[in-house]
Amino acid sequence: MAIVAVVPVKPLRRGKSRLAAVLDDEERYRLNCYLFTHTLKVLKQVPELERILVVSRDTAALALAREHGAHTLQEPSDSQLNLALKRTTVLLRSTAVSTVVILPADLPLLAVEDVQALLAALPEPEGLVLAPNAQETGTNGLAVRPPDRVEYRYGPNSFAQHLAYAREVGLPVAIVRRPGLQYDVDWPEDLRLVADVFPSFAARVGAPTTTPPSPRPSTVSGRTYEC
Repeated sequence: MAIVAVVPVKPLRRGKSRLAAVLDDEERYRLNCYLFTHTLKVLKQVPELERILVVSRDTAALALAREHGAHTLQEPSDSQLNLALKRTTVLLRSTAVSTVVILPADLPLLAVEDVQALLAALPEPEGLVLAPNAQETGTNGLAVRPPDRVEYRYGPNSFAQHLAYAREVGLPVAIVRRPGLQYDVDWPEDLRLVADVFPSFAARVGAPTTTPPSPRPSTVSGRTYEC
């Protein structure tokens, strides 16, 4: 039975609006491209994954995903994240996929070992693994077996919402906390996480121009953005 990574992606030219005070439209686009391609490169190195599926309404993001060897699924323009993920996992379940790993496209410290940690923590024979963000409000990583066993509750306080759902329905759940899964880029101060690629971005918010130490033993080479 196959294991598939699902990466939902917002339109590359519209994401990261919270950074508008420090980055202009083109700079945010460059940042989004880098974060997205970094995610794809990491996932391609995870041997447990049979394939990567990118879900988006952005045709440019889907084309970029295919260039990196990912499969793609175009969602309707009015689709919400939870509904899009539900449709995707029902489809995967019908194609003999046993496990789904869902990751956002904005984890600059993501490494192969982070994805493997999610898979290793999955309860048998069914269950859910959650990786919260650093504030333990959002869900930065989710693995579920079988794929349609969970009701997605992304949005405000999604970590608590997913945890509550699992307990309500008696679904075994594990929690994984790792720097590569905890830190995303949402706010200006988070630009320190990409200081090695975009030093000028980090400098605008007074952040050091070197990335803070983090365990990244299998970081992909070529820290560049590609769009």
